[in-house]
Amino acid sequence: MATRLGTLHYVIDHIYGALMHRTRISPPFFSRGWGGPKLELLERMAKQLFPMYLEGHNCPPPPLVRPVWRTVWETKTARLREGVFQTPCDDELTAALPPESRTARVAWLVPKDVPPQKMSCVVHLAGTGDHTYDRRLRLGGPLVKQNIATMVLESPFYGRRRPFLQRGARLLCVSDLLLLGRATIEESRSLIHWLDVEEGFGKMGVCGLSMGGVHASMVGSLHPTPVATLPFLSPHSAVVAFCEGILKYGTAWEALREELAAQKITMTLDEVRERMRTVLSLTDVTRFPVPKNPEAVIFVAATDDGYIPKHSVLELQKAWPGSEVRWVRGGHVSSFILHNDEFRKAIVDGLDRVDWKESW
Repeated sequence: MATRLGTLHYVIDHIYGALMHRTRISPPFFSRGWGGPKLELLERMAKQLFPMYLEGHNCPPPPLVRPVWRTVWETKTARLREGVFQTPCDDELTAALPPESRTARVAWLVPKDVPPQKMSCVVHLAGTGDHTYDRRLRLGGPLVKQNIATMVLESPFYGRRRPFLQRGARLLCVSDLLLLGRATIEESRSLIHWLDVEEGFGKMGVCGLSMGGVHASMVGSLHPTPVATLPFLSPHSAVVAFCEGILKYGTAWEALREELAAQKITMTLDEVRERMRTVLSLTDVTRFPVPKNPEAVIFVAATDDGYIPKHSVLELQKAWPGSEVRWVRGGHVSSFILHNDEFRKAIVDGLDRVDWKESW
C-alpha cells in the first residue's frame, strides 16, 4: 500500500509538471537566452567569492539595512508590518538587477508584548513561483504562540519586484536565476544582521521551500553567526532542478542553443545542457562552508519527490556533518500542501539547537 501511495505522489508531481512545463500554458524558462554580459559578471563574481569563503571560513558581516515600516494590521497578540528597503547588493550587482527588483519588500509578523531578546525570528524565502507573502505567513503564523516571529522576503524577479516583460515565474535569462539567488542571499543576510544588532532578537533562523531552501542553505552557510537553517523539499543545487528534474522540460533549450550559434559557437542540445550544468554548478551548496552550527540544520525531504531525487538531499547532509534529514511521505507538490506541521516542527527544533544570543 505504501509503495502504491508513493508511486501516486510521484505521478502527481509529473502530471503537475507536464501541465506546467510541457504545455503552452506559460512560456519556458530562459526564452531570451543566457544573459550575455550579466552571466559573465556573475560567473566572475562567484569565482572571486568562493576562494575567500573557503579559506578559513571568515565571511564578512553583511551591510546593515534600515527598512521603512508600515503596520498592516494588529491584534492583542501579534502585529503584521510591511517594510521596504534598497537592496544591499554592491553597485555592480545592483546595476545588473532590473530596476523593478532593486527595492526589496518584506512582511514581518511579530508577537506583541514580548521583549525581542526572548523571541526568535525566522526569515522565510520564496520557492519557485511564490510571488506573495501569503503561503509563508500561513506557515509561520501559528509559531507566534511560541514567540517565533516570521519575516517573509519578496524575492527579486517575483511579485512587485518582477520585471515588466517577465511572465509569472518564467525568468527570461539564465543570468536572472543567478542574480535572483545572489540578491536574495545578500538581502537575507542583511535582514538577519538587522534583527540581531538593531532589534536585539535572541535567536535567528532562515528557511525556504524548494528554490527557497537552496537559498536558505546558502544564507545559513555564509552568515557569520549561528542561525537555524531549515531547507524544505530542496536540492543541493539548481543543476538538479533544471538538468535532471521536471523543470528540464520547461527550459528553452533551443533558444539557448540559437544564442550560442549567433556567437559562432556550434553545440548540440546535449552540449547545451552540459554547459547549463557547468553554469549552474555555481549554485552547488556542497561547495559552500559548513554552517557555524551544523546541528541546527534540519532538511525536510519527501520520499517520492518527482522534482528532487533523494541523492541530492543526502549529498548536502554528507557535506555538512551534524545536520539532520527528516523524511515526509509524499511528493513535491503534495508535501508542499500536506506537511506544514512537519515544517513548523523543524523550525522549532532547529531554533532549539541555537544558543540564546547572550551565551555566544
